[in-house]
Amino acid sequence: MTKTIRALMGATALTAIGFAATAQETTITIATVNNGDMIRMQGLTEEFTAEHPDIAVEWVTLEENVLRQRVTTDISTNGGQFDVMTIGTYEVPIWGAQDWLVSLDDLPEDWDADDLLPAIRGGLTVDGTLYAAPFYGESSMVMYRKDLMEAAGLEMPEAPTWDFIKEAAAAMTDEDNEVYGICLRGKAGWGENMAFLTAMSNSFGARWFDEDWAPQFDSEAWANTLSFYLDLMTNYGPPGAANNGFNENLALFQQGKCGMWIDATVAASFVTNPNDSTVADQVGFALAPDNGLGKRGNWLWAWSLAIPAGTDAPEAAKEFVAWATSKAYTELVAEKEGWANVPPGTRTSLYENPAYQEAAPFAEMTLQSINAADPTNPTVDPVPYTGVQFVAIPEFAGLGTLVGQEFSAALAGQQSAEEALEAAQALATDEMEAAGYR
Repeated sequence: MTKTIRALMGATALTAIGFAATAQETTITIATVNNGDMIRMQGLTEEFTAEHPDIAVEWVTLEENVLRQRVTTDISTNGGQFDVMTIGTYEVPIWGAQDWLVSLDDLPEDWDADDLLPAIRGGLTVDGTLYAAPFYGESSMVMYRKDLMEAAGLEMPEAPTWDFIKEAAAAMTDEDNEVYGICLRGKAGWGENMAFLTAMSNSFGARWFDEDWAPQFDSEAWANTLSFYLDLMTNYGPPGAANNGFNENLALFQQGKCGMWIDATVAASFVTNPNDSTVADQVGFALAPDNGLGKRGNWLWAWSLAIPAGTDAPEAAKEFVAWATSKAYTELVAEKEGWANVPPGTRTSLYENPAYQEAAPFAEMTLQSINAADPTNPTVDPVPYTGVQFVAIPEFAGLGTLVGQEFSAALAGQQSAEEALEAAQALATDEMEAAGYR
């Protein structure tokens, strides 16, 4: 029996997508995030169904925090709502180790697993088994307005310090014209503000836990991290920053409201696209900042397609995953929208492609940023965990979101940095004791 094909566009709105499902034998439901590359993938569904007329596709497209809640609940309860899930580098090792995901080691040979960037492939592999196919990979970097930097009499270094970022933010802020020197994530969530702040804290010498799993939010390094962030955003950030995540800051930057934005490298194609960005021809790129301690404030992530073990259509799901993460899909996007707009950060061959190098001025900086992130050695001092912008333990998703709420409240002026850190220390201590780490 064929299901009605639907697409959930944005956070909650369910709308029909326009291709017929008659005569199709298998329906797969795909859960994904409402980022630009995934919306583009959804728009190309007809290309897939033309090649696979026996497979129908239903889309559930959600805001990032909501997506994480939905897929985590579904897979942990074996709910079976989804046949393909968009998940990240945090979930894959944990879920793969629990046999919640289908192995992808049997994807077609021409899919070419050996072409995946080693850092990206490693993050999606458990005991030698690949459990997710990367749709796009990313680190984080500085995106900035070259015209505003020049007007401020400054020149962005390729590898800036946090002190330079603060100096430049002050110089570029023009509140009368609604231009703010810096836009950073403030929206609460382990993958929203805490992704940014955890990566930032690494460069300040902070860590979530010491080698005995004792929380470290009462450390000087965390105090320095949070106070610097709050000072930067309070003085030079946009109003309502506590509500801004990736998509909100992307819109602000494209509208010319941000002098600098430190966020995912995948945003580079959107801020340089003249169809969407009012400042497309004025964007420069630099490595994420450091404090001279040997670590930069950049992360490592891959939004990837994985198949939950509870699916009743594993073969059809594999067909879609192989299609959407293939070299041929990259070429399809390049043909329709140009090489600058293909999903970045997953394959070595892309960064060896002269057409991509010419079309994407951010390609080399993206690759440098990805290669510079080390999830096995993310901090200045030793830690018992892996992960750059997250701690790769099951408890982190809940704990990271709770801590993110405290830090977002501090950004909103509802409490001080000291109060937020004290609350974070208490939350982390209780969680680690309850989970048996301490």
